Amino acid sequence: MGTSLKIGIIGGSGLYAMEGLANVREVTVETPFGAPSDAIVHGHLGDHELFFLPRHGRGHRLLPSELPFRANIWALKHLGVERVIAVGAVGSLRADIAPGHLVVPDQFIDRTFNRVGTFFGNGIVAHVGFGDPVCPVLSQSLITSAKRLKATVHEGGTYVCMEGPQFSTRAESELYRSWGASIIGMTNLQEAKLAREAELCFATLALSTDYDCWKQDEHEVKIEAVLAVISANVALAKQVIHDVVPTMAASPGCGCGRALEHAIITDRAAIPARVKRDLAPIIGRYVGPEEN
Repeated sequence: MGTSLKIGIIGGSGLYAMEGLANVREVTVETPFGAPSDAIVHGHLGDHELFFLPRHGRGHRLLPSELPFRANIWALKHLGVERVIAVGAVGSLRADIAPGHLVVPDQFIDRTFNRVGTFFGNGIVAHVGFGDPVCPVLSQSLITSAKRLKATVHEGGTYVCMEGPQFSTRAESELYRSWGASIIGMTNLQEAKLAREAELCFATLALSTDYDCWKQDEHEVKIEAVLAVISANVALAKQVIHDVVPTMAASPGCGCGRALEHAIITDRAAIPARVKRDLAPIIGRYVGPEEN
């Protein structure tokens, strides 16, 4: 038996459950940032533990702008998760990324304006490096598994994260294409930022559902068509997850687990005691409670 890892799966549109897990139970976590999107489903897949969180809640109850991003990532970190795979539906901004294809992006552009994307503030300041916003090791593992399953997967690319919930205007879609962006979605960027602050390996498995609205020879984005593609994509995403988890090495060899090592700027003596308590799963290894 290999080393047991704790792996978080954040499920996006259409991915509300994870079959094939043993010893399944639900875990409810209280966080300083309110309740997560839903109860977290804990189970075993081979030697490893999986913690599955439906991003929008079961029944798809939460808008992208309503998502409790901090609570979700805090809860996974609190449960001992070390790596997070975020699955999500996206629109394609490139002709070669067709509906039904998978994308493992390596960059983001932030077009949100109504969200909190950091654990810090309220008396503590930290600046983590985010030049390479996803874990290269975890991302490559997803790509390798997708190829092994004969899926069409695009390696790298830029994910534009928009506020939503409306889809883009045609002018916006053309603007993002002029920037060289690959896909557009509404959720993954804040997750990536918070995972970096929490020193978690993070990667996105993006499921292309449509061509946004830029492709003039295609119909306007229609939610019924998107949902049909999502159903097929979700089945493929589950296969990728089942394939990739057993291949994960105990020591990924990336720097994600030391992202905060030199990032906390605030004088330790000046950090409020309550902030130290609230952020203990995030900063505890660098800022002990005895430093009140």
